[in-house]
Formats: sequence, C-alpha cells, structure tokens
Amino acid sequence: MRFLFLAINYWPDETGIAPFNTGRCEHLASQGHEVTVCTAPPYYPQWQIQPEYRGKFIKREYRNGVTVLRSWLYVPRRVTSVKRFVHETSFIATSLASALSTARPDLIVAVSAPLGLGLSAAILSKLWRRPFVFHVEDLQPDAAADLGMMRDGVLMQSLYALERFTYRQAELVTTLTEGMRARIIAKGIPEEKVLLSSHWSESRLFELPIGTSASRFRCKQRLGNQFLVVHAGNIGVKQGLEVVLGAANLTSSETNITYVFIGDGAAAPALQGQAAKLSLANVCFAGVHYGDDFIDILGGADVSLVTQRKGVAEILFPSKILTLLAAGRPVVASLRQDTEVARVLRDSGAALLVEPENPEQLAVAILSLRRNPFRLHQMAASGRDYALRCWSKERALSAMERQLVSAAARQHSRRGSQCCGKRN
Repeated sequence: MRFLFLAINYWPDETGIAPFNTGRCEHLASQGHEVTVCTAPPYYPQWQIQPEYRGKFIKREYRNGVTVLRSWLYVPRRVTSVKRFVHETSFIATSLASALSTARPDLIVAVSAPLGLGLSAAILSKLWRRPFVFHVEDLQPDAAADLGMMRDGVLMQSLYALERFTYRQAELVTTLTEGMRARIIAKGIPEEKVLLSSHWSESRLFELPIGTSASRFRCKQRLGNQFLVVHAGNIGVKQGLEVVLGAANLTSSETNITYVFIGDGAAAPALQGQAAKLSLANVCFAGVHYGDDFIDILGGADVSLVTQRKGVAEILFPSKILTLLAAGRPVVASLRQDTEVARVLRDSGAALLVEPENPEQLAVAILSLRRNPFRLHQMAASGRDYALRCWSKERALSAMERQLVSAAARQHSRRGSQCCGKRN
C-alpha cells in the first residue's frame, strides 16, 4: 500500500512529535508499504534551519525505506503569534506543492499541528479521490483559546471552522488520549470515526538503572551530589515554567538542590532573564541535548518535572511523560488535576501532583521527595512498570498500521459498491 504523510517535524529532529512521525513512517516501510513524507527541514527546537538544508526549496532524501521530501518554510528567530502563523502557513503551502509532485497514494495522513495540514489533505483527497486520516497531536484552536493566546474573533472562528471541516472530510480522526478524543467527539464528530493512536516509549530508556546514577553531565557541570530537579523538553508558553523559578526562589536556601532546564523554546529567553533578575544561583540552563547525552542527563536526575499552565486541559498530552516513566524517573507534576495527564500520572504511581502555577506547592513536593529516597525509588519502579505495560512500541505501531490500512480499505470498498450500483 502507498502512504503519503504530511508532517512538519521529522528526523533528524529528536524532540516533540518528530520521533513519532519518523517511527510511524519507518514502521510502515519496514512492513513493505511504500511511504513518502512531506516535511520541513530540521529546525526544532532551536528554531533555526540546519546549515546543510538552507537555501533549498525542495530537498529529496531516502532513509530507512522512506522517501523524505523537505520543502522550505519560514522560521522566525523570535516566535510570536503572528510569526508562528506565517511559519505554519508557509509550510502548508510549500508542502502541498511538494505533495502534488508525488505519485497518487492509497491513503494520505496529515499530522496536526499545524491544523492547516488538514486542509492540504482534504484538497489532495479531492484531487486524487483518495481518503485521508487526520492525526491530532495538539488541539490548536482550543489551546489558543484556553491559554488566552488569541481573542475570540474572525480568525478564531475561522480556525474552528477549518477544524470542523477537516474532521468531517477525514475518513478517520486519530488522537493520543481519551480526553482529547472526547473533545473531538464533543465537536459533533461520530464516536466511531475518532480512534486512539498512542505514542510509545523507546526501548533503550528501560535500560537506565532505577535511582540516580553517576553521569557525565553531573561531572561536567560540577554538580556532585546535588539533588537534581530536571525539566527536559520544550520551553514554551504552555509549560508555564515560571512556576519552577518560583519554587527555585523559595528553596534557594537549600544549598544541595539544583534546578536544571534541558531544552529550548519560545519562552526560553524570557525565563533566563527572569532567573537572572532573581539571581537564582540554583538554576542551570543547559541547552538542548540529544541521544546518549540526553539519556545521560535523565540518568542523573533525582526528580523530573511536568508543568502546564492552568488553561491547558485536554488539548495535548506531553510525549515526555512516556520518556520519563520508561526511564524510571520520579515526577513532580504541576498541572490541573482533572486532566488525562493527571490521571495517567496518578495511575502510574510515579508522580506527586500539585496545583498548576503554584510554586509553594511545587517547592513542598520537591523537598518532601528529597527527604525520602525510599519513596523516590518506589515511584521510579512503579513508573517503569506502567510504561512497560501501556506503551509498547511494537503494539502501538502495529495498531496504527491496522487503523490506516482499514481506513484505506473502507473507502475502496465504498467506491466499489458505488460502481456496482451504477452498472446495475
């Protein structure tokens, strides 16, 4: 079967949704399917196109059986709402042009965000008379509304209209969690049309020893026996990481606690400025790390953080939760207690949950775990066991393949029935 993916992030980007887009495409190729992905040059999370990809409108690559078509997009140096809109729109336009140069597939798969890729998929679907699946990683309009990033007006209503149109045109809508699925169904989409297609945990994460281990990162940063509280991932608006600086400020007299930020993102400059203004000597911004370096840092972490702003409800599910639990890292989570994320963390037994944007509660939770190494070990073991049971890579990818093949077969069957009806 021939698949065409539209996805803004792909290998060699190693954070966010890129590893999952890559994993899906490469799994399908490994099963004998013909797979093409229309994607962007690597740019995330640094928001800078890698040198070897600059100045090229379309670049063709082949990797692990997948044809990779990279098309130009605008990447702003400083991300604002307007610049992000231009950024996404540029990719939607150029990737559509790139897709039109490919052979007609049996099924189109569009990965949101950006939401506008759903429109591209709908256009291609009409031109080629082929079905498309819309995979939702992030409920963009809901996120913009819930976080106050966009006022209710013509633009917001246009986004909601585009979202409804895409859901209705799609043969199948897939998403990550029951909470996100419920939100989509509440928009008037039939339950049977909305299915779960989860992320997975990488197998090498399970090889990390339970408990804090010696790490190159600790030695390089001269952190010795410090109790390391680590945020690893995107440093963006949704994460509300000001709460971590608040907790760091409240615990600044505790000389053996260090807060480490691993990653980059739109909110990083402001967060660094705030840390400098508060003279937080117990905070370290270590930049972006990948592969073995990232695993090394996780292995040296005593506690990992998951934070979200109050407005974030069932609009996303941070993929890093799968990473942290599989790696055997205890979690302190600052987020709403009525979300799917909170439910998963409670069920896993790997986390302490506190209210979002509450640095006092976050500080208390961190201090309580520092004083209780036995509980830390229990949480780490429970989290890993949960990840082993729930986020098998083989199971997730096999289920995804069955969904896609079935979606293509359903429309093929309908076309055949219609043709027979006309002949009769």
